[in-house]
Amino acid sequence: MPEAVARPGTVPLARRRLLDSLGPLLREWLPRQRWFAGKGRPITGFELVSATDLLPPGSPQGLIHLLVRVKQPPASAEPPAPRSSDCYQLLIGVHQALPRHLAPALIGHARTGPLSGQTLYEALHDPRLADVLLEALRSRARIGSLCFEHDSETELPAKLPPRVLGAEQSNSSLIYGESYILKLLRRVVEGVNPDLELPLVLARDGCRQVPAPAAWFLADGSAGRGHATETSVLGVMTPFLSGAEGAWELALDALAARRPFTEEAHGLGRATGAVHASLGRALPTVTLGRAQLAVLARAMTDRLDGAAEVVPALREFAPRLRTAFTELGALDPAELAWSAQRVHGDLHLGQCLRQRSGEWSVIDFEGEPARPLAERRLPQPPVRDVAGMLRSFDYAARTLPRTAAQEHAAGPGGSVSDMGSGSAGEDPAAAGPDSSWYAEWAEDCRAAYCAGYAEVAGRDPRADPVLLRAYETDKAVYEVVYESRNRPDWVSVPMAAVRRLAAAAGPR
Repeated sequence: MPEAVARPGTVPLARRRLLDSLGPLLREWLPRQRWFAGKGRPITGFELVSATDLLPPGSPQGLIHLLVRVKQPPASAEPPAPRSSDCYQLLIGVHQALPRHLAPALIGHARTGPLSGQTLYEALHDPRLADVLLEALRSRARIGSLCFEHDSETELPAKLPPRVLGAEQSNSSLIYGESYILKLLRRVVEGVNPDLELPLVLARDGCRQVPAPAAWFLADGSAGRGHATETSVLGVMTPFLSGAEGAWELALDALAARRPFTEEAHGLGRATGAVHASLGRALPTVTLGRAQLAVLARAMTDRLDGAAEVVPALREFAPRLRTAFTELGALDPAELAWSAQRVHGDLHLGQCLRQRSGEWSVIDFEGEPARPLAERRLPQPPVRDVAGMLRSFDYAARTLPRTAAQEHAAGPGGSVSDMGSGSAGEDPAAAGPDSSWYAEWAEDCRAAYCAGYAEVAGRDPRADPVLLRAYETDKAVYEVVYESRNRPDWVSVPMAAVRRLAAAAGPR
């Protein structure tokens, strides 16, 4: 890890002084970014992990790659236990005066420190600076602690025009020439990241449902701070599926047109089954015994207890929700048809694309970023992914009527974010006469998805209701916490599932 970073026309900047320029600006800019995980908590300081200049001296502008640890007080009782600091990947453009077309990318004007007088901005929006990343991947460059690689059978073309993917997400993506998409991981952790690990494994196994990585880049931990640390994955490039349609958008279109989505759900089930079958062949599996089931049940119970502390609306339902986990811990392993294996870890409609050919592709194997990396890489029952997709059908069915009702209430120009949601226990899909149609739509999708999955995997998730209910409950609890932190006016959507799952448990 380099001890200094050079800016064009200057002597190398001492690493410890770089934050004199960046710190005041990042305190204001970071909390406004969609991918910043520490919203709602004050930033108390920064630690510069690495700083690498990706442009040579004499260039008319600068491009600084940063890994910055952001220090914040932990949130109280929030599951999983939050870290007091997260490491973020930043690409900072440095210019004397920012061109007008880059004004939306402005971070700020440095007033102190070694970058004083310079304009700093989000470099991904600058085509020239985005091209620097492509060229580094093409040439398999090593710059400071950064290692750029590409697949030996892939020849990346030069000068592919870049553009930033506009969709909101927990990372950032660049599309190059409608041929490739480079996903840059914003929150960086040391170790083997499943977002690169699993697609490489699936590519070697010949799995057609997952785009194979074409290139990637890493931070080599062995180069820094005087002691060996683990390598961190920073970015993964895959073929861009031009013309592909997102499953989430397709589902909402179907709901808006009041037509079934069962054919698509069936295909998604088959694609999920194929991915699980490939992972089960390529990587070790673990038998689920009593001890493993007890560990799963205990972890789910702990997450529920922590969530009830964060979201008071959960407390009245917690005793009945807890029975789902108690039953899981008491389950006879001989009754299960499942073993534990590597899974996607965060599967939902937003992680699936339908190609022009009609085939489904599954993307984004990072898992839930809030969970520790070691946990994300543990073998899990494949039902965990199935439960995530079943919850996603329910989300879609409850999102459309809720959004339509809010837009009507807000009037022309109103937005969902401006509207309150009323009681956290209110069911948004129960407000109108069509509520039963939306509920039936979701149930039909769930049945079609499980049937498609069973055709490929050879086992129907519905045949293990205790396991499936436990994972659906765990996912709904996670969603309640997520929405309470990020979109409080949407808490009612997963709370409707909480009520349904609690009611299924019967009286206390």
